Amino acid sequence: MSRDYDSQLLESVGVRRRRMRDALLFGAGRARRSADERLGKAFAGIAITAVLCAGCVGWSFLQHTLDKQKAEQEKQQQRQAQRYEPPTHSSGPEKGP
Repeated sequence: MSRDYDSQLLESVGVRRRRMRDALLFGAGRARRSADERLGKAFAGIAITAVLCAGCVGWSFLQHTLDKQKAEQEKQQQRQAQRYEPPTHSSGPEKGP
C-alpha cells in the first residue's frame, strides 16, 4: 500500500514540475490559443517582413538615385570649369636669349 502512495506522489510531483516548467516557458494560456490566432500572428510577421524589405529596397533606390545625381552634378561642374579656364598658349619650348 505504501508503495502505491509513494509512486503516486512521485508521479504527481513530476506532473506538477512539468506543468510549472511549461507555464514558465510558454505562458499560462498556452492551451487557449487557437489556430486563427496563430495564423494571424504568422500573417502579421509576414506583413512586417514585407514592409521592412520594401523599406530597404526604397532606401537603396534613393541612395542610388542621389549618388547618380551627385556624379552628374560633378560632371557638369567639371565641364563648366574647363569652359571658363583661360586657354594656355604654348607654341613650343621657349628659347632663351
